[in-house]
Amino acid sequence: MKKLTVEDLNKIKENNLDRVEKSKNRKTTRIVVGMSTCGIAAGADGVYSAMKDKLEALGLEDVILVKVGCIGVCKLEPIVEVIRPGEDKITYVKMTPHKARMVIKEHILKGNVVEDCTIHVVGNTILNDYTVVNF
Repeated sequence: MKKLTVEDLNKIKENNLDRVEKSKNRKTTRIVVGMSTCGIAAGADGVYSAMKDKLEALGLEDVILVKVGCIGVCKLEPIVEVIRPGEDKITYVKMTPHKARMVIKEHILKGNVVEDCTIHVVGNTILNDYTVVNF
């Protein structure tokens, strides 16, 4: 096996930076599906497969779909994050294959966030089931 040089490592970094870039400065859309134990148990594999199939059927080569580990909120799994160029990250929760295809259709193709599937934080409390909190 060839010993890697600093130049080799820099080339690898440059070739893969856009795959992991999470800022608004990305050049492509990145979709991440949480595939830790809790995500898989909640159905993340089906969500990932539905998204992959839909993206392939549409021929969307500028969208990067990746599996990641824990996103951090087990009770809201399966979780999907969408990061589009120039926009804030959107986190979708309690996803299903149907919701995943809807996110591709509405958010990825049309730029419309699917509000019914997003996480909401009000007064430092996560609301994902549209519970009304009296203040």
